[in-house]
Amino acid sequence: HVQLVESGGGSVQAGGSPRLSCAASGYTYNRNCMAWFRQAPGKEREGVARIATGSGNTYYADSVKGRFTISQDNAKTTVFLQMNSLKSEDTAMYYCAAGFMTQYRCTEAPGGSSDFGYWGQGTQVTVS
Repeated sequence: HVQLVESGGGSVQAGGSPRLSCAASGYTYNRNCMAWFRQAPGKEREGVARIATGSGNTYYADSVKGRFTISQDNAKTTVFLQMNSLKSEDTAMYYCAAGFMTQYRCTEAPGGSSDFGYWGQGTQVTVS
């Protein structure tokens, strides 16, 4: 079992640079791919970024490429999402997710939210 706890959200001015954190606890053998998703009111959940915990390879959605950076700590128990140059359209609930899959699936040919079996409660980011 894996538990995920997000933090770092809040109200941010446009152009701001908050950093989200996701602390993972529990078994590590069943989570080799970590990700951030987001969901705005009335919209579907959208994959934002992924990281393969073994290789450190990453994937970004086009909407955040060049602005957001996903990373992990050396212990591979915390995943971060550095968000820069925030826009109003980045306003959403941000969720951390964990799953087990091939590296190819994680960062080269990602699927959707069904790739992940473990989810955090989410942290709200509001850009004004």
